[in-house]
Formats: sequence, C-alpha cells, structure tokens
Amino acid sequence: MSRSYIQNQLSYFSEELSLLKNWNESELAAIFRDVGFSCLLCGRCCTTDFNGHVFLLDKDAAWVKAHNPEYLLPAPEFELIDDDGVFYVSGYTLKARENGTCPYLNHERCTIYENRFSICRIYPYMLHREPDRKKQLKFRQISGLNEHGEYNQMISDEELLKAAKETIAYESEWLSQMIDFFSAAQSLFINQGFSHVRKAYDQRIQEFRRGIPVEVYVWYQGKFVLTTVRCEEYAGFGWP
Repeated sequence: MSRSYIQNQLSYFSEELSLLKNWNESELAAIFRDVGFSCLLCGRCCTTDFNGHVFLLDKDAAWVKAHNPEYLLPAPEFELIDDDGVFYVSGYTLKARENGTCPYLNHERCTIYENRFSICRIYPYMLHREPDRKKQLKFRQISGLNEHGEYNQMISDEELLKAAKETIAYESEWLSQMIDFFSAAQSLFINQGFSHVRKAYDQRIQEFRRGIPVEVYVWYQGKFVLTTVRCEEYAGFGWP
C-alpha cells in the first residue's frame, strides 16, 4: 500500500506544480484586482478557528528555530507511518496558544510583522486546487472570501503584480517541499522495506489521543528530523 500511496501523492503534487507553471502573473493580478481585498487588521486570519494551522516553509521554520524553537511543532495530520509506528510529516507548523491564536499575535497585531512568514505575506491570496461542490478540482485564488477585510477596493498595479508573483512563488515552494518529502520517504520506505498501512496509522493516532507520546520524523532542510510530541501540544488546533 505504501508504495502506491506515496507514488500517487508524488504524481498529484508533480501535476499541481506543472499546472502552476502555466499561470501568468498578470492574469493572476487581474483576478486579485477584481476582488480588491483590503486588510482591516482584525487578526482573524491569525487564529486556528479561521485558518487551521500555519505551515512553515523551511526558510520560515529556520527563523523560528533561531528565535523561538519552543514554538515549533510537526505539522498536524501526519502524512505517513512506518512499520515501527513512527510518523512522517512534510514540515513544521507554529504551536498555537490554547485559545487557538498565533503565539506572535498580541492585541490583534503581529509582533514580528517585518519577519512574518511566507504564507502570512501572501494571505488571503492562494493558487492551489481544491474540490468544488461537485468534487472537481478547481484552482482557488482567495481564502476566506467575504469573511474578513474589505473588498472592491482600489489597489495599484504594482501591488497587484507583486502579490501575484509572491503567491506563485509561495505555492511553488510549498509544492516543491511536498515533492521532496514524498520522494525522500519513498526511497527510505523502499530501502527499509517499510509499508504505510492506514490501519496502523489510525491505531497509532488513537494511542496518541489517549496521551501516549509519539515519534515523528519532520522533513526539514533535506533530511528527516526526529522529534517526540504529545497530543496536548496540539490542543490549540483541536487535532487529532
């Protein structure tokens, strides 16, 4: 099961990256212009109630490691498990406070705004496919549409093009990180004779929920980094 599952994931992310390369920055900027999003500094996007977790690219995780390593967690919803019951995940996330807010949020303001992370810089813009109501994969460009901020505002062409470039760059980096993760996992699982079995995964998650700590290999800067986590550390996410 593991080899077909991992290969399917590799094929999916590779296809996504190929499709992404066909997007023209000017066309994406035109979509952003039609939306005309303007931030109201409400801070809602910095909460797990509104946005789930903050996935950190390697360069963002490196900044947190250098300044607040205690804020790093393996990203939730681990992707794989091996025969020894060890999980594998494609990167890090920020540990949320128990109330679900970002640890860098203070009085609805980002305390590291000049050093904010890649995903925070492009939000609410995005460029990846999600299932629509008919479960067909469609490219989505805006997150949380009509749920925060102001719309139909005038935005300069320079700002729009910059946002489009940064959005395409972020999505490309994220997809590349996912491809690298599954490629490395595939090689490791083949070499070790491991199999990713969904039943074993679910059983281990149930143990995790009961308070048993688990080991997780996090994909970071081209290698797997072993860490141990407990379920309560994910309390701010409401997971698992």
